[in-house]
Amino acid sequence: MAQTRQLRTIDTVENEAQRVFKLQREAYLRQPYPSYEERLHHLRTIDRVLVDNRKEIAAAISADFGHRAAEESMIAELFTSVDGLRDAAKHLKKWMAPERRHVSALFATGHNRVVPMPKGVVGIVSPWNYPLFLTISPLTSALAAGNRAMIKMAANSQHLCRLLAEKLRAELPEEVVAVLPGVRGQDFSALPYDHLIFTGSADAGRTVMRAAAENLTPVTLELGGKSPTIIAEDFDVDEAAARILYAKFLNAGQTCLAPDYLFVPEHKRDQFVAAARRIVPQRIPDVASSQYTSVIDAKAYRRLRATLDDAAAKGAELVSLVPGAQFDDGLRKIPPHLVLGVTDEMLIMQEEIFGPLLPIKTYRSLDEVIGYVNARDRPLGLYLFTHDAATEERVLQQTISGGVTINHCMLHVAQHDLPFGGVGASGMGQYHGREGFLEVSKLRPVFTAPKLPILDLFYPPYTKRHRAILDFLIRWKR
Repeated sequence: MAQTRQLRTIDTVENEAQRVFKLQREAYLRQPYPSYEERLHHLRTIDRVLVDNRKEIAAAISADFGHRAAEESMIAELFTSVDGLRDAAKHLKKWMAPERRHVSALFATGHNRVVPMPKGVVGIVSPWNYPLFLTISPLTSALAAGNRAMIKMAANSQHLCRLLAEKLRAELPEEVVAVLPGVRGQDFSALPYDHLIFTGSADAGRTVMRAAAENLTPVTLELGGKSPTIIAEDFDVDEAAARILYAKFLNAGQTCLAPDYLFVPEHKRDQFVAAARRIVPQRIPDVASSQYTSVIDAKAYRRLRATLDDAAAKGAELVSLVPGAQFDDGLRKIPPHLVLGVTDEMLIMQEEIFGPLLPIKTYRSLDEVIGYVNARDRPLGLYLFTHDAATEERVLQQTISGGVTINHCMLHVAQHDLPFGGVGASGMGQYHGREGFLEVSKLRPVFTAPKLPILDLFYPPYTKRHRAILDFLIRWKR
């Protein structure tokens, strides 16, 4: 019945997304369980494509942004992508192995196992801010699990999209993986995938989820949010500043996991500001250079300028961290800023910033911080700087977020043996490592009945003997 529904959906006017979906669906039906060797080949092939074309990939990403340093793309996207592929290849045989499970007492001589089966065709929608990593990471999970994969990349990532489409098409058949340049979002998301992975804004995520619901397609959503960062009383402020500012201004702040706002002890705020004034000009001496990433497009640039203007108009103090740096409308460069004295009425504290602006709030007690974080949407990340085990445990036990990095920011996303994903408004589901493999697998339970005909004892008509046996089983404590 499900197959009939899917085929009816694509018997409409043919387009590219429908054509590839039909191709992959038919390939899945011919071979629903690719072998270990085939999956390993797919992972290693993509690894080789990325390594062999790393310079072209970095150049394509830079072209999409306007300016982005090749080194930034190499460390944040190329390395993390190939490292994830290699980690999956290393553990793939273990992940694929059926898992033995305990058998219920009544059927003690039978056998239970769980077999991870490929779901089928997985759709992947990736964003523009880390277009390579946020394409390859979910693709790694999909292919390791034995699925076919279709990929729609962001409109702002078309240089990279066309490059990946060309390079992957030359090495792997479309029935395994296909990158689709120019495909419309509504055409892509409306297809009856067996699983759909989306990374992007919460508003777009709602639209994707509604489209998926029409086909009862399960979804994994990674949606970002306002990730809080907390410097505890015991942690060195200068050291915290060095780490926080790197994470915040990487990719000009256009990171879904970037520290979105900072809590610092009230009496240490000025020390943090002084550290930032010293550190940032050393790392970004010239905002206009290609070493500093452009804001992705004019719309985002205008939004960030308006966010700063709104904060200033409502009483915030703006601290530009690079002396003499100017806003560059042509290159879409915004100098790194701290924003002091922020209030909840300001746009900067209401929306995910996605730019090189770091608002700072002060606190006197940890209760204030925990209360503030818990009163808002659950964030994708949370960052705590402390060496005190009790403080760490308290924050972990009394808040919830997608993931946590202690004494740095964002690094949990690069740990391949940790699941990555949001919670609540920051998303649902997860990928990376074994959890990503399981996310796009059907864990198929298989029970093999015992040779001894135990159930024969319970066939009707029922007698006192049946009741005695049942009474014994119910009361028996194992």
